[in-house]
Amino acid sequence: MITKAKLTVSKKVLGIFTVLFSLQSTLASAQNETAKLTRYEVKEQYQEQFQKAISEYVQKSLLNESNIMSEAYFEQNKKTVIWLFERWTSKTALDKNNSKSIKELVKTALAKPEKIIYVKDLEPLTKEQWRRTSKKEDNQLTIMLFVDAKAGTEKNFMEVYHTAMPQFRSEPGVVTYQLSQLENDKTQFVTFEKFRSNDAFQYHLNFPPIQPVIDYLNTSIKKQPFQDGIHNLIEFAPLTRE
Repeated sequence: MITKAKLTVSKKVLGIFTVLFSLQSTLASAQNETAKLTRYEVKEQYQEQFQKAISEYVQKSLLNESNIMSEAYFEQNKKTVIWLFERWTSKTALDKNNSKSIKELVKTALAKPEKIIYVKDLEPLTKEQWRRTSKKEDNQLTIMLFVDAKAGTEKNFMEVYHTAMPQFRSEPGVVTYQLSQLENDKTQFVTFEKFRSNDAFQYHLNFPPIQPVIDYLNTSIKKQPFQDGIHNLIEFAPLTRE
């Protein structure tokens, strides 16, 4: 005979197993995710055509259930340099999604060969978090920072960022903040930082939790100043706003 007490305990145990299974599934999914950065340096006469092809690819990607995020930017100081950021649930899903028009343009439109960088996100975000957008009235500022750490200091860098990341993401002017490690070189990292405005970025630079990060960048990277690794990016796709 099953008593109410036993039934209640069974439901609680079942609930715990359900939560654990859900967490395991989430972790497994995160481990399979693929993050890819592609740099294109485009000949000036092809810039408009190339941006259009990239925009169409981004819009198509975002409609795919396997896509986590897809965004494209050009560099503020060199508009012919285009960056495509993609995250997918798996490399298989990424490889299945391609653009014939981009493949054709790559043959003639580039000033230099494309550069593909695969990275591992160290502070994973959900699909919903990646697709969080700025507001229409914002003057979005997007910054990418490449960090080339001195060998043996990379663990310290990850720990410093791991401590600071929750505080960075809680800043009112932060839309997205991520730290990733290059898959082919564990001493190289890249941050992706999206702010609602330049004022929000200035607030971030004066935010006390950033000081240990600045201290590391000033002492433990291979080439100074660390500001040389900063890229200011202007979004052109998908340009979604709240």
